Amino acid sequence: GLAIIVFIVFMSNAERRIPVQYAKRMVGRKMYGGQSTHIPMRVNASGVLPLIFASAIMQFPSTILAIVPIFSDARIWWDTHFYYASWGYQLIFALLIIGFTFFYNTISFNPIEMSKNLQQNGGMIPGIRQGRPTSDYLARISRRITLFGALFLALLAVVPTLLAASAGVSIAFGASSLLIAVSVALETTRQLESQMLMRHYRGFLK
Repeated sequence: GLAIIVFIVFMSNAERRIPVQYAKRMVGRKMYGGQSTHIPMRVNASGVLPLIFASAIMQFPSTILAIVPIFSDARIWWDTHFYYASWGYQLIFALLIIGFTFFYNTISFNPIEMSKNLQQNGGMIPGIRQGRPTSDYLARISRRITLFGALFLALLAVVPTLLAASAGVSIAFGASSLLIAVSVALETTRQLESQMLMRHYRGFLK
């Protein structure tokens, strides 16, 4: 359990920082730009949503078979071969998690729009031309990071369950509940640190 918590904390804070350089420009009599920053791309940007969606999909067949009486034989077959701790159930569960992770990344991250914003603000990634090459580069990096995050979620959901089933023990927590608890604890820590920082600099800001 301690190893899983450490693994979740490490992956929740992991991010790929893409360097961005802004060109200098004159607006009136003032000089703007010229600074260097980065685009943070989190490894586990989707959070716990793929786990929730995949779990709901896996519960759907059993629920439908239990509602319709004529499917009693099919329900027995499903419960026999695709119970929660079976290899077949966990394999389909892992594939659904990977699929939903890529689906969430597709609807939440738009490399073309990000490339346009960088170009309009005079920013560029060192070594990458503006426009289409920048969007292709961001899309390629996003796919690699999303694959790594999807494999992390799949392993987090499948490995503890299979280990507990093979050892003949029961675990008191699931992957989604543990991920939610650790994520909330990390976010609370960040909020406290930001509040303490603002309190410390309140006199300077005034």
